[in-house]
Amino acid sequence: MAALWKSNRRVLLGISGGISAYKAPQIVRALKSYNCEVEVILTEAAEGFVAPLVLSTLAERKVWRQSDFLNPEEGWKIPHIKLADWAEVTLVAPATANVLRRAALGEAETLLGAALLATRAPVLIFPAMNVHMWEHEATQEHVRRLRELGYFVFEPEEGELACGYEGKGRLPGIDVVLEETWRSLCPQKDLKGKHVLVTAGPTWEFIDPVRFLSNPSSGKMGYAMARTAWYRGAEVVLISGPVNLPQPHWAHFVSVTSAEEMGRAVMEHLSWADVIVKAAAVSDFKAEERKSQKIKRQEKEKLELKLVQNPDIAAAVGLNKRQDQLLIGFAAESENFLENARSKMTRKGLDMIVVNDITAPGAGFASDTNVVKVLDIKGVIAELSGSKEAVADSVWEIASTRLPYAR
Repeated sequence: MAALWKSNRRVLLGISGGISAYKAPQIVRALKSYNCEVEVILTEAAEGFVAPLVLSTLAERKVWRQSDFLNPEEGWKIPHIKLADWAEVTLVAPATANVLRRAALGEAETLLGAALLATRAPVLIFPAMNVHMWEHEATQEHVRRLRELGYFVFEPEEGELACGYEGKGRLPGIDVVLEETWRSLCPQKDLKGKHVLVTAGPTWEFIDPVRFLSNPSSGKMGYAMARTAWYRGAEVVLISGPVNLPQPHWAHFVSVTSAEEMGRAVMEHLSWADVIVKAAAVSDFKAEERKSQKIKRQEKEKLELKLVQNPDIAAAVGLNKRQDQLLIGFAAESENFLENARSKMTRKGLDMIVVNDITAPGAGFASDTNVVKVLDIKGVIAELSGSKEAVADSVWEIASTRLPYAR
């Protein structure tokens, strides 16, 4: 389960006549998976690329077409006003060069154009077209004008295009469309203008070229902390150990492997950050000596492996952070978890700590849910449970009030 505000939303989706329109049914299905209501406006050109019946079946309601705009059958319903007033967010995906031009000039002879003029909801525009069309000065001028008008216009992705060219012009992935939609709908923007640094995932400490010491951390909690900070308006740097999670488009992403690499990356970004979230499960130990060749099985039954401690990244941050920086730690404990969390908070100079009992149901490594307690120097602030994203959002609800000059 995601944050509650991401479900049951009212989304108006405009689809224009480019080859990327074939992806529109996927967008509708993805939104419906969050129990969103979706109204669709299909331009006349778009009907040549995607069938209205497909969209209406997925959306479970009528699809609005250009022919509905001013004819006696549907025009009396004033659909461009009713749809504009109904929507909590309006998406245009894909948006052709022609639709960009019409919207930038405020033209209203189409149902989609009139709805864009009438709505007061956030408008998110996802262009898709030939690379040369996108790069043309006329198109870029229309994009600049749309942004001046308050529309959110996103860059197309680079890659192989349907026309045979390579370059920027692809419709962004469904995950990008969804994430930008959720960000626009997030009710809290209390981290706007803030810089948030998050570490996530495990570290790998190699013994030889093929073996390493690590832990089962999936990175899900750290990624959830980073993503919900971005939803709330923050600029995010995400420093991640090796995980099986998609690289997010919404963060400056730094990939690391070992604790030493993670430590260097954290210290490089420390002065930039307003908030540092240490959610990574950093390996406490590494091999004293990393073998250059694979260790072979030997006749003797035992192999002695000497370990040394890794640098303590959280403690180093605690020693070097400014007074106006907020340091939030995470602790995964199997016993005496409150006592151990308090000790960790004191030793490492943390302002807050989020602790869970990894032996409790729904709170262990790789789980999609979590059960945590949030502490500060005075004691337990809150007890939280739910999806990791919902827990992360609630942690930010607490943390945002503790930032200097918090509104």
